[in-house]
Amino acid sequence: MCEEYSKQDSGTLSIATTHTQARYVLPGPVAQLRRQLPNVRISLHQGNPDQVVRMLLDDSADVGLATESLAQIEELVTLPCYEWQHVLVVPAGHALAQVERISLEQLAAEPIVTYHPSFTGRTRIDRAFAARQLQPNIVLEAIDSDVIKTYVKLGMGLGIVAEMAVREDLPGGDLVSRPLGHLFGQNVTRIAFKRGAYLRNYVYSFAELLSDRLNRNLLERVMSGEATDFGI
Repeated sequence: MCEEYSKQDSGTLSIATTHTQARYVLPGPVAQLRRQLPNVRISLHQGNPDQVVRMLLDDSADVGLATESLAQIEELVTLPCYEWQHVLVVPAGHALAQVERISLEQLAAEPIVTYHPSFTGRTRIDRAFAARQLQPNIVLEAIDSDVIKTYVKLGMGLGIVAEMAVREDLPGGDLVSRPLGHLFGQNVTRIAFKRGAYLRNYVYSFAELLSDRLNRNLLERVMSGEATDFGI
């Protein structure tokens, strides 16, 4: 029994996630987990949201984290972690750098560099333009926020990225960011587990570090099928 309990805090935590989450969201929680539980190794598997789902269903990952796709899969248990919005990134000298509240018409009039359709809330962007019967001029699609910002700096177009991707940018740099939540709404990043999976202690610890909305009691109740989101 003691040996089995000790295994709860050692082993490999496999996380399936998208590039944006791996680059901008996970470093803090992963580093904290390693400090708390030094016998736990971390394995990060990056892919698109559909690949994240597949890794969970194939038992290649203990935990999944993504914005798209997860909530629609019956075989997964998912919970919301946090909300975020898209932001516009433009060169500091661009005319829109002086505009505080950007309109869809202003965006539609410019070349745009943003995410591939399967990533990082892109469906919300497409729906917003379609609802206004506007056709965005998307000249480059990527899965990596840093790649998008690089091409914006080169003058290829305006960038639309997740707000997490600009938090480390220093004021007065090459790019200026503007919030776009009023155009594209709020996105929800969700954590996911395979329904019926056995979760070790370090999985619960990781979830608690990832979001202050999550705790072991909540996860155990959701995993047992007792309830769903509990309004969080």
